[in-house]
Amino acid sequence: MFEKARLVKIVLLAFSATLLSTMATEAMPMKTSKDATPITVIETAKPIIIAHRGASGERPEHTLASYTLAIEQGADFIEPDLVLTKDGVLVARHENEISGTTNVASHSEFAARKRTQIIDGEVITGWFTEDLTLAELKTLRARERLPQLRPANTAYDGQFEVPTFQEIIDLVKTEEKAKGRRIGIYPETKHPTHFATIGLPFEDELLRVLTANGYTKKTDPIFIQSFEVNNLKALRPKTKLRLIHLMASQGAPYDQVIAGNSTPWTAMLSDAGLKAIGRFADGIGVEKALIMPRDATGKSTAPTDLVARAHEAGLKVHAWTFRAENYFLPTELREGDTASPNYLAQHGNLKAEIRAAFALGLDGLFTDFPGIGDEARR
Repeated sequence: MFEKARLVKIVLLAFSATLLSTMATEAMPMKTSKDATPITVIETAKPIIIAHRGASGERPEHTLASYTLAIEQGADFIEPDLVLTKDGVLVARHENEISGTTNVASHSEFAARKRTQIIDGEVITGWFTEDLTLAELKTLRARERLPQLRPANTAYDGQFEVPTFQEIIDLVKTEEKAKGRRIGIYPETKHPTHFATIGLPFEDELLRVLTANGYTKKTDPIFIQSFEVNNLKALRPKTKLRLIHLMASQGAPYDQVIAGNSTPWTAMLSDAGLKAIGRFADGIGVEKALIMPRDATGKSTAPTDLVARAHEAGLKVHAWTFRAENYFLPTELREGDTASPNYLAQHGNLKAEIRAAFALGLDGLFTDFPGIGDEARR
């Protein structure tokens, strides 16, 4: 999703009330609420479970092992973040800077590739997918991005390749045959403006791969997501596949900012703004702080009315990201010994948080623990 490589950025943008900040909900412009058979369309009356980077709470994210486990645990959709290699191949990584998710730093042959560049207005130093060909990238191995919170996942460091988008699709088709059910794919276009400026535009290559694999209709189990606006607008006339505009509780779409429009996502969530989004997207993928805010202490407060208003505008609502570690949960759902040095890495009552989210009428949610998500739903 939207989070950056550094852990502080991950927390500030992906979670509504982190332990490091009290800014999550102060500028909310919304009122609070008072109150196995193969199929073409996965969604039914029940909300969908979207495996965020696979079962990333239990395997290193964006690996075939993570996606396979997610499918085994009952995920309806798996979510690959997509970036491009130097030779224009779509691969799954959280960011195009890969020092935090691969062992690239230990490959002396790529030492000279380390550099600094500006990505979405931020100065980033490291190794970038656009500087490596697919063949070079395939010599690397994935590693756990959050080892302090997920030490068990580090046991898998060095075991898995960086998968291509095509390899992910191949896995999905194999699993569909084995399990007798449709499995959706929910790709995110990461930093589309950046890639376009270096001659690697997303839209045509993404649609080429999807079309070649038979994904063309609105009823196909595909959602294409982006935090930016213009690439969704570019995709809209080219495809019938469903599009989702991602929105965070802080900041604004980068492509709009550089065009001189700094309207924040929160302002885009007015009734008029939701109607405008409906002209280029089928739904919104919102940070959960926008529907389930917390106070300065990290405790849950009254939910907002965003889900109901978005539905009135004809938009689906999917929320991100639901994680089991105490670090990411509201204070009332944390469990374990508060005096323990690994208290924040211990798991709390994620099931309760997901049930509360479903009670708001969500159409789906992103979770690192799809097994818990499916259990909560059932």
